[in-house]
Parts: sequence; structure tokens; C-alpha cells
Amino acid sequence: MAAPTMKERQACWDARDEYWKCLDENTEDASQCKKLRSSFESSCPQQWVKYFDKRRDFLKFKEEFEAGKPQPLRRTAKS
Repeated sequence: MAAPTMKERQACWDARDEYWKCLDENTEDASQCKKLRSSFESSCPQQWVKYFDKRRDFLKFKEEFEAGKPQPLRRTAKS
């Protein structure tokens, strides 16, 4: 697999930014961002989509943690 060109990278980042903006504006109803999610997924390599999804989760967690908002405990399944 060849590395994305500069134009492809920029298109990916733009699609990601638009999708994240929609999520920020529609915190109660993420379903309104389905078209932008599809655009994001089609504009970026799959590994990048996975990375950006994890990155957003981390940044939102960090933002809430630094604001002093309590975090729910997450239980892991026992193996």
C-alpha cells in the first residue's frame, strides 16, 4: 500500500475535522453525523480512522478529567 499523497492526507484531515465538529455540535444525537462519518471513512485509510477514533476518545476523556468531571468506572471482563 502506497502512502497517501498530500492531497489525500488533506482530504482525510478535512473530513475528520468536519465529522468531529458535527459530533461536538450534536453531543446528544450523533446519528445526525452519519453522512460525515461515511465521508471520513471513505477519505481516510482504515488504520487512520481507527487511530483518529481512539484519539478523539482520549482527548474527550482528558478534557473531562482536567475539568474535574467524575468519570464512570469501567469494568473489564474477566478472562
